[in-house]
Amino acid sequence: MSEIPETGTSLDRRRLLGRTAAAGLLAVPGVSLLSGCLGSGDDDTPDQAEGEKSGTNPLGVKDDAALEVIIFNGGLGTKYATDVHIPSYKKSFPKANVKFSQAEEISTVVQPRFAGGTPPDMVNNAGSKLMDMGALVADGQAADLTDLFAAPSFDIPGKTVAETLVPGAIEQGTYDVEGGRKPFAVNYSFTVFGLYYNKKLFDKNSWTVPTTWADFTALCDKIKAAGIVPFAYAGANASYYMVRAIMTSAAKIGTEQVLKDLDNLKPGAWQAPAIKQAAEAWGQIGVKYMNKSFLGLRHTEVQLQQNQDKVAFYPCGSWLENEQAASITPNFEYAVMPYPSVTTSDQLPATAINAAAGEIYFASTKGTNVQGGKEYLRVMLSKAAALEFTKLTKSLTVVAGAADGQTISPGLTSGNDMLTKAGKDVFMGYLWDTWYKKMNDASLEAVNALMFNGGDAQKFCDTMEKVAQDVAKDPSIAKNTRA
Repeated sequence: MSEIPETGTSLDRRRLLGRTAAAGLLAVPGVSLLSGCLGSGDDDTPDQAEGEKSGTNPLGVKDDAALEVIIFNGGLGTKYATDVHIPSYKKSFPKANVKFSQAEEISTVVQPRFAGGTPPDMVNNAGSKLMDMGALVADGQAADLTDLFAAPSFDIPGKTVAETLVPGAIEQGTYDVEGGRKPFAVNYSFTVFGLYYNKKLFDKNSWTVPTTWADFTALCDKIKAAGIVPFAYAGANASYYMVRAIMTSAAKIGTEQVLKDLDNLKPGAWQAPAIKQAAEAWGQIGVKYMNKSFLGLRHTEVQLQQNQDKVAFYPCGSWLENEQAASITPNFEYAVMPYPSVTTSDQLPATAINAAAGEIYFASTKGTNVQGGKEYLRVMLSKAAALEFTKLTKSLTVVAGAADGQTISPGLTSGNDMLTKAGKDVFMGYLWDTWYKKMNDASLEAVNALMFNGGDAQKFCDTMEKVAQDVAKDPSIAKNTRA
């Protein structure tokens, strides 16, 4: 089993996303997805704990059944689970023993459990070594969540769980399987993506936030003259951030349809003018305004340099402020801006942004309490639990309006303002990185080559087109489609 490069979402947390978001359990060429790793079939499924369904227990959880939960310990921490979600679950099922654990490398810790047929009941599949969600679904390891989304909201009367969520939230965890498209994951954290900067540094220098590419590069020139690296990301483990920046710019140039074509493996999609224009523009930022030594740095190292005003612009998602909380000084105040318009004829306005659900959670079909795992997700999707999550992590959730009227941090406030100004021009982004690990891996290498080694946009497009068509032609890889 290969080691999976870090991909930003958390860093799927960071695939919003996330990211959300590409994998530790791999498909072997010529072998059914995960067949050599996990085992499948009814004989491997343990006896499931079942209880009676009722108005307060719509999923039929056995009241004294043990529940095992494992959470990725990354930028969001785990306090939201230990201090909010688990106590709320226990309040409903006081007889249940809830076993909690955390991990920084989910696939390393959980993969052997799946292989042995004893997985946790609820898994937060995120971080640098998350498991391949598409492969888990194809192998029957993730539970169908149709009944969860149809169930009554935990604390919003008169609404189902599905009716309490932001648009697109369920779609991001939906996969094509035999019998049609079904939801298998909850992408919980709602991430706003953009260019993060220190508002106090910008105010001090009277730097105006740019909206056009010409203004962006002109400001980068000023920043460079001031002895500050204008733009940076970490090549060692956060290449995903840069991939998302290029994809966002491409969508603003040619609309989100450009990204949907990539998701659907449409021949020639990576050669589309919008993709090449975005890659060319960002590649030149790499040539002119980046520090090449950052190719070998990790995300926290570059983020610390930004907190020290050694870096101006940093492409990221709204988990960033919480992740860097310990490094923020009184002279630093996070703010975020949309990626500038690349051309004067972009089809989406400068205010358009990519915001999407990420941070994957799912219930295991091979656990001993699958309905308990789903109920844990129902608890998470309550308005009260979502609000507490936002307070603890400085990140929004997919529960619509859960943080309305709340006093929140500067970075999250800036992100909310950006979201409001975007209005209808908020797009979900892309799913190929989560659906097809081979494409995700290739994109991380291709974007580093583009940004650190000369800005060859055509090479970037050629590389990704070839990989995409290799995936399209490979019958061993389960395919998904996006409308």
